Amino acid sequence: MRADAARNLDAVLQAGARLLAEDPGVSVAAIATAAGVDRRTVYRQFPNREALLCGVFEAKLEALEAALDQSRLAEAPVGVALHKLVEGVIAANRSYPVGPEQLTCSSGLSERYAEQRARVGAFLRRAADEGLVRADLPDGMAYALLYGIVSLLAREFPDLECGRAADLAVEILLDGIRSG
Repeated sequence: MRADAARNLDAVLQAGARLLAEDPGVSVAAIATAAGVDRRTVYRQFPNREALLCGVFEAKLEALEAALDQSRLAEAPVGVALHKLVEGVIAANRSYPVGPEQLTCSSGLSERYAEQRARVGAFLRRAADEGLVRADLPDGMAYALLYGIVSLLAREFPDLECGRAADLAVEILLDGIRSG
C-alpha cells in the first residue's frame, strides 16, 4: 500500500472509531469528512458501515495485540509487565475508542478478542500467584477492575500522558484510592 493510502486508511479508521464510539449511527460521509478524505475513498476500502466498523475493530485488536506482545506477560517481572500492558492498552483505547459491546461483525474478531482477554486473565492469575494482586477475589474481578480503570483513564482523561495514566491505573488497581 502506498504511504498516502496507508495514512488515509489510518485516518479513516481512527476517525471512524472516535465517531462510532460517540454515535453508533454516524454516517460514512461524516467519518470521511472527519478523516479528511472523500466518501469514495472510504467506500473503496469498506463497502458499507458494517465493514468499516469491522475494520475499526480489527485495527483496535491489532493495537491491543501489539500491547500484549510488548508487555511480555509471561516473561517480564509482573509489575513491569502490568505497567507496560496498561500503557499500551490505554494508547490503543485512545486511538480506537469503540467498545466490545459494539463488536457485531465476524466471529473471527470475536474469537481474537476472547483470546486477548484469556491472555490477560492468565497474566492476572500469574500476578495473584506471585502476590501482586489478591488471590481471594471472585473469578474475573481483577480483570473487570483493570478493564474499568484503564477504560476510564483512556476515555475521561485524554490529556493525561499514557505513561502517567498507566502509573495511576496500576497504583489504583493495586492500592485503591485511599489517601497516604
